[in-house]
Amino acid sequence: MNTSLLFTITPTSFPVTNTVNTCMQQQKVLVDIWAKLYPGVSERILENFLSTIETNRPADNVSTQKVDWYKDAVVYSLYVDLFNQDFAGLTDKLGYLQELGVTCLWLLPVLDSPMRDAGFDISDYFSIRTELTGKQIQGSHKVFLDFLKQAHKHNIRVIFDIAMNHTSEEHHWFKEAKKSKENPYRKFFIWSKDTTLYSGARIIFKGIEESNWELLGDEYFFHRFFNFQPDLNYKNPEVLLAMSRALLFWQNAGIDGFRADAIPYIWKEEGTTCDNLHQTHLVVKFFRAILDYVKPGTLLLAEACQPPAKVVEYMGNGDECHAAYHFPLMPRIYKSMALQSGKPIEETLSRTFTPELPENGQWFTFLRCHDELSLELVYVTEEERKYIHQQYCLKPEWDFRLGEGISARLSELMQRDERRILLAYSIILTLPGTPVIYYGDEFGKFNDEAYYNETIQLTGKDDTRFLVRGKINWDELNENLKVPESFSSRIYSKLKHMLKIRGEHKVFGRGSLEFVKLDAHENSSLLSFIRSFGNEKWLIVHNLADKPVDVQLPEYACDIEDVFDNCQRKSLEAFGFSWLKLK
Repeated sequence: MNTSLLFTITPTSFPVTNTVNTCMQQQKVLVDIWAKLYPGVSERILENFLSTIETNRPADNVSTQKVDWYKDAVVYSLYVDLFNQDFAGLTDKLGYLQELGVTCLWLLPVLDSPMRDAGFDISDYFSIRTELTGKQIQGSHKVFLDFLKQAHKHNIRVIFDIAMNHTSEEHHWFKEAKKSKENPYRKFFIWSKDTTLYSGARIIFKGIEESNWELLGDEYFFHRFFNFQPDLNYKNPEVLLAMSRALLFWQNAGIDGFRADAIPYIWKEEGTTCDNLHQTHLVVKFFRAILDYVKPGTLLLAEACQPPAKVVEYMGNGDECHAAYHFPLMPRIYKSMALQSGKPIEETLSRTFTPELPENGQWFTFLRCHDELSLELVYVTEEERKYIHQQYCLKPEWDFRLGEGISARLSELMQRDERRILLAYSIILTLPGTPVIYYGDEFGKFNDEAYYNETIQLTGKDDTRFLVRGKINWDELNENLKVPESFSSRIYSKLKHMLKIRGEHKVFGRGSLEFVKLDAHENSSLLSFIRSFGNEKWLIVHNLADKPVDVQLPEYACDIEDVFDNCQRKSLEAFGFSWLKLK
């Protein structure tokens, strides 16, 4: 796409749906943030930027969009090409996704990229990769818009990844930056004569990268991820405005939200770890304010691999991200299932570990994703890391980052045991938060070793996360789903049933949580809790043990509806679960 779009947005580009007073308040917020980030830099630069997105705003033109829609969503995460070739193929499967119970698609990277890091190495923030649009270079944007229109017709919202911390070395900005030290794009990135700067920043891809610096000519450029992904320099206000233009461009196209990739590392300061700095939060506040300035309700989802107390800070006072991933919950679900005890989950969701959220804040929860089962020591202890790794890293080739992660699909981690897979789904669907289903896991997709080996050859990096990606064989899947007793069909049909029930009751996305004990044993294998919202109350019971367990229902559960007929009042089968609606 023409790079002039980076610096020019026509005055009529954005259909603003806000009141005059509110917009004036938001303008003040943006000006205040600007002054804190860039003291001494003229506010005229910001004013000129804002003038490019002004439109006539009728005072009564207030947005009627539901701004907290994400609390009731069921999210499905996918790579477009691996799911079904391109956007035409994805459009063809919207009926499949709607029938499953999906209400929001999280598109893993779709922006232009040389694909050395599965699309997280972005080479153009304003263009969709042509291989996803049927190789149509000129009409690629229209293809994407047509897909968005069809998704919305199926009542499915769409969010996508945008890497805000770094670009690809193939990005126009970096290509220009390499030309000379006087090139204005040089200041879009971070350069140094040696590698001593930012020495406190840890190497994120331990075992893959040896340094955060890469030599180019007589200077080094800084990168927190792969050495072909130079970090952006947000100390340059033009970078902040350029990224804001990208967000507004896609918001105007109809995108319902953004997964803000790697945001904790956006701002760098010498003498710090370069993680979670105050200025990083100011940048996020700016992004949120500019999105709300144009159209409230566009989701900003934080991808911050940090402890919950740190992650909550990325929601601010309701003025940063709307939601964030609860990374520590995932490994502790696996720990609970291995220990056959709900204690790790209960401790993780206790107020001492997981703070209260802002009023409109929300956790996004997941069992698996495109990355590894992460065991980073920023949110698990060394003892936990070692235990979970020993329990679930069943093959040496599953290891990632020298023991700090496991690259395996859900079905592989559960040793292809249907009961354990469905138990894990029941846990994630009934605990607080918005659940994310990773493509293929709804039918028990296995690791893809062929894709792994193929991608190593393409990228030159032995990244074991490629094991958990790979294509869906739709002909094979369709045949399997026709056979009720097939492995894929059993998982798919039962998960679909769970999603149907969840979709009918707001209690699961919005309700309170209270853990309860249903037997007198100290080391109980039962994970039991009450979810309440309005006049609705549910008692959820999970048996984490590999044998039947006696269940003593409390007196308040004398009149119940067991939506799965799993609980026989006195016992629950091995790896069984019950969702009991209290009447």
